[in-house]
Amino acid sequence: MFASLTATQSASIADAIIKKRFKRAEVVVEQGKKSDALYIILTGRARVTSADSRGREVILATLHPGDYLGEMSLIDDEPHSATVRTEIQCDVLMLGRDAFARCLPENSSMAYNIMRGLVQRHADRKIESLALMDVYGRVARSLLEFAVDDGAGNLKVRDKISRQDLAKMVGASREMVSRVMKDLEERGFVQTQDDGSMIVKERLLTLT
Repeated sequence: MFASLTATQSASIADAIIKKRFKRAEVVVEQGKKSDALYIILTGRARVTSADSRGREVILATLHPGDYLGEMSLIDDEPHSATVRTEIQCDVLMLGRDAFARCLPENSSMAYNIMRGLVQRHADRKIESLALMDVYGRVARSLLEFAVDDGAGNLKVRDKISRQDLAKMVGASREMVSRVMKDLEERGFVQTQDDGSMIVKERLLTLT
């Protein structure tokens, strides 16, 4: 994000950054509310969720060290579209709105328009994905998003994901997700390990 800054700009931003610690289960940004800072995760893990008018919650993503949040509200000056809550204690860097604006190129109007377009396109793709994909496809896609190469040629979901959490991620009932996961395991698409991690077969892509 900051790779193209000059030495002077970098020094200015560094002086403006504040370090803050959030306890486990603490809200960093809240859906429907505005904040005036960009947050960069140094340590810990946080969960991005969105709730509808009935209070039904969907897990959109999990954030790890190096990930950042809050930039959407800074760019379009609208309330946050999701809530970010820490799963464990997190140390974050906070960069205020004014300092964030100083990071932008001199043609700030164009930069804001470009970024707003990117933000909206990303949001539209997520909404379209949730609306159009069936439960099998949404479960498969979520597992593939969490999977990483384990160094032995396998795709592996390292963190244990409960059926309830997976149901929130894909916007389906826990019972339906449990049936889908059982079927995927029986058909050899995924293999659950003793430690709760999962080996994900690449042919799972055919379901997305």
